Amino acid sequence: MTGVTRSICDILPSSAALLGVPGADDSLGLGASFGGVDRVVVVLVDGMGYHLLRRLAPHAPLLASVLDGRSGWLRELACTFPSTTPTSLVSLGTGVPPGAHGILGFTLNVPGTDRVLTHIFWRDDPPAATWQPVPTWFERTAATGMAVAVVLPDLFAGSGLTDAAYRGARFCGVGRGDDYAQRLLAEARARPGLIYGYTAALDTAAHLFGIDSAQWTQAAARVDALLSQLLDGLPDGAALLVTADHGGLDIAPDARIDLAQDPRLSAGVRVVAGEPRVRYLHTAAGAAADVQASWQEVLGTRAQVLSREQAIATGWFGPVAAEHAARIGDVVVVCSAEVAILATGHEPPEIAKLVGFHGALSPAETAIPLIGFAR
Repeated sequence: MTGVTRSICDILPSSAALLGVPGADDSLGLGASFGGVDRVVVVLVDGMGYHLLRRLAPHAPLLASVLDGRSGWLRELACTFPSTTPTSLVSLGTGVPPGAHGILGFTLNVPGTDRVLTHIFWRDDPPAATWQPVPTWFERTAATGMAVAVVLPDLFAGSGLTDAAYRGARFCGVGRGDDYAQRLLAEARARPGLIYGYTAALDTAAHLFGIDSAQWTQAAARVDALLSQLLDGLPDGAALLVTADHGGLDIAPDARIDLAQDPRLSAGVRVVAGEPRVRYLHTAAGAAADVQASWQEVLGTRAQVLSREQAIATGWFGPVAAEHAARIGDVVVVCSAEVAILATGHEPPEIAKLVGFHGALSPAETAIPLIGFAR
């Protein structure tokens, strides 16, 4: 995707190796940066793509100091494909690519039905353990007897995505009025182990208002303040790793294609899943080849339009388990230009109102940072 050989899949195995978990491979070489660490705090900043760091820096003194080499260290990694939050969170948690864990997009068709599962609203149907069967590194670390905690908003408790990504960790719910940094620090100070945190503020602002909007820069300042508070309060013997799940880009209003408004694109399409930068089209019986041809003719160089088999053969998903293949559309559409494909007849109207998007293969979407600090 970006020429980067290491990915989000390497972060937790390398962190577990730092903590001495048997079978964990420090593929990122974290041991060379952190000596004598007995606890690792991993914080994922949703939407903080590697190529956005320079645009964040004027509003984020700590991140600016990292970019300038005055504190911590910075590496470029890649997220998995599609470059979307549910897929990335589960790749982080399991250490495997999407083809293995099965969370292959923001929304997916449940095979054998016309139902589209939206992973951020997923509860217990289908069961998380069958929809995502791969053990997590939280489970593997906890199995050694080490303390493992995820500190997340209360509303994430019991969700399918929480179970799929963080299974095995002790869930520490945070209320709206709680001091989030202090809750993370309390876990880090309490005992050695692995602690995970997450913030969505930057991604939410990018989606709703756009990158470089006033709201986005305000969110950048809040994220930087959170990270600074964590760094200042980090106990001795702790490492802080900061990463992201994807980047993003703004899509102009005139660069949006709505399949509901073009009969050439809606013909033969039964179910639409994915998201506006990566569409999974599940077609009527016998219509897949015609749908693929029509979409390629309409979109031209603005997107790659592939059959399911062609998409799997690219290796974008990693090896795809046979039981997961049908979750991918009969036709897969991946935007290559700065366009978005809306599906107003198939998904909530709020999607069409978004400003910022991600999901596809551009470096702006797939490159993520890994920032390290030690105490």
